[in-house]
Amino acid sequence: MYQGIYNGSTKHVPDLDKVLQRGFDAGLQKIFITTGNFEESEKAISLINNLEMTFLDGAPEHGRRLFSTIGVHPTRCMEFQTKFETPSQYMEALKTVFDTNKERVVALGEFGLDYDRTNFCDAETQKKFFKLQLTELGSYTNLPLFLHCRAAAKDLHKILSENKSSWSKGGVVHSFDGTVDEMKRFVELGLHIGINGCSLKTEDSCAMVKEIPITSLMFETDSPWCGIRPSHFSSRFIHTKFESAKKNWNENTMYKQRNEPQTILNILEVVATLKEINQEELSEIVFENTVNVFCPNE
Repeated sequence: MYQGIYNGSTKHVPDLDKVLQRGFDAGLQKIFITTGNFEESEKAISLINNLEMTFLDGAPEHGRRLFSTIGVHPTRCMEFQTKFETPSQYMEALKTVFDTNKERVVALGEFGLDYDRTNFCDAETQKKFFKLQLTELGSYTNLPLFLHCRAAAKDLHKILSENKSSWSKGGVVHSFDGTVDEMKRFVELGLHIGINGCSLKTEDSCAMVKEIPITSLMFETDSPWCGIRPSHFSSRFIHTKFESAKKNWNENTMYKQRNEPQTILNILEVVATLKEINQEELSEIVFENTVNVFCPNE
């Protein structure tokens, strides 16, 4: 979408540099480009290498600002059986990306389980290759986890619990939309809970977010997806409106219905209201939570 292409149709010129700049102008210090397969991992590293100096020039005090992940999304796990001759070769390719870019790759993922979309990959295949990545890549890289979970909390928790020795650096269950009990079980495992617009759709989901311990909380946008829509219960708590357009769009505004990193401010506004806490105080805590897990040496 940041290349201006939507469902195969070109709508506008590429504007990723403008999108990232708006995010940094809004106060973000670091941005993670999450990937979902080997090809995306390579592209993300190339993108970071091409863009990094653009954003360092204006803020060298922040150090490195763009980071990536390595892993295979649950809906793409069939690739382990199709992209290379063997799953082992696929794993070796991911390890190579890590070995040659250790200063950029900060998490293992996005990986996990997605039982809402088994039309892309059946549950058993998802579990098989989630466990393979967790045990082999987890031990090899010693990276924190960036986890995907949709309608699969029980199985995800089980696999994580049974293989705790393979991951020692914690991680986050991102875009969390589960129940309070599911959230508490992941927190008890030592994981953080990532909140974006998909986590804030209903009154019940907002009630769940209110119960997340502040020390276990992370914010995200999952751009270009997962923005807070006007139909979401949480939209009533938003104070900052970002200019957007579609017909009369220009590169200095958001493209309507496409999410951007700068809207993380809306997540902060909503959660601060739900938890009845000062926004600045909450943002500092969540920032420290995130940096301590993913960028402890930055």
